Amino acid sequence: MSVTLLRGGNVLDTAAGCLLERHDVAIEGNRITTVSATPLDIDGATVIDVTGKTVMPGMIDCHVHVLASHPNLGTNASQPNVLTVLRSLPIMQGMLNRGFTTVRDAGGADWALQQAIEQGVIPGPRIFPSGKALSQTGGHGDFRPRSDTLEPCSCAFRAGAIARVVDGVDPIRLAVREEIQKGATQIKLMASGGVASPVDPIANTQYSEDEIRAAVAEAEAAQTYVMAHAYTPRAIARAVRCGVRTIEHGNLCDAETAKLMAEKGAYVVPTLVTYDALAKDGASLGLPPESVAKVESVQRAGRESLSIYRDAGVKMGFGSDLLGDMHKYQSDELTIRADVLGTADTLRSATVISAEILNRVGELGVIAPGALADVLVVDGNPLESIEVLTGQGEGIRWVFKDGKVAKQP
Repeated sequence: MSVTLLRGGNVLDTAAGCLLERHDVAIEGNRITTVSATPLDIDGATVIDVTGKTVMPGMIDCHVHVLASHPNLGTNASQPNVLTVLRSLPIMQGMLNRGFTTVRDAGGADWALQQAIEQGVIPGPRIFPSGKALSQTGGHGDFRPRSDTLEPCSCAFRAGAIARVVDGVDPIRLAVREEIQKGATQIKLMASGGVASPVDPIANTQYSEDEIRAAVAEAEAAQTYVMAHAYTPRAIARAVRCGVRTIEHGNLCDAETAKLMAEKGAYVVPTLVTYDALAKDGASLGLPPESVAKVESVQRAGRESLSIYRDAGVKMGFGSDLLGDMHKYQSDELTIRADVLGTADTLRSATVISAEILNRVGELGVIAPGALADVLVVDGNPLESIEVLTGQGEGIRWVFKDGKVAKQP
């Protein structure tokens, strides 16, 4: 089994928010085996001198859509399946280059794409797929235009569709079972209106509480959980009371609802960069006017929500939720977070907290013996300047994913 020795770098302890100066890190196969303040000498190891650089865990983005190569999700869903997948390849390569070695796909990616990456057929981050997100008729995953005749939804059969339309307690139970049978590692539910969909105001709640509970019960029976798209206090509170584990976006949350989330142990995955990107580029890239009009209502509140969640003790994962050509802004989420929360908490959100969300504590988000060898070698100290991780990964010299080199100088 091949051994790589990263010599003399400053190891970022993401949980403590500090650097361990001049440590050696040994990688054997796909695992980190040793982190040592004493220089290591391993016969046959490939030695890389990383003196003066930061060695840190690969970052985790808990809300992406790797198959969303168009900002207009209705257009995305109408593409031929092969074209959808081929257009996702540069998106996933870009994520790796920016240091995101693991992602949780929030609707669209499936087991087959996960396997193509795992087997080395295509390059990309490790994917935790949700399969198709579940949406009620007229909900955030229903991209059919208004018309006198509502054609049946073929969304479940298109690779580019992020969601499928399903209504009723028993059909939802079946849909959850189907998505898990097809390889979903968690279930995504649309629990409120959203920006990208054409006919549902953001303040709408979606799915009855009985329907949400049915989805949660089926997910828990399969030893997994539900993540729910929700913006408003009303939508967030009812989802959390019904057992939803992670709230996606959550821009309009108030202090009372954040307190409830903390009491229930729910996580939130803010995705603030997507609203900046949509406001800047959405219209020119084909986002429908109905969606562009919704952006402003959640953009400013999203930043304010970070302080609300922090003060209530709600754990925040890292998410970006970008579409089409806007994927290039992924790392700007780090800057947005750092401006409010500081660099240490921002880095924790993109590593150890996101690993908790994925139920991979000790395996992802840390540089420690036994962890998967997802490792970045970075110019500079991200605790002092988060900008060394932004852009397209210009400050990231090496990326190891599963012990293999995914990027090098």
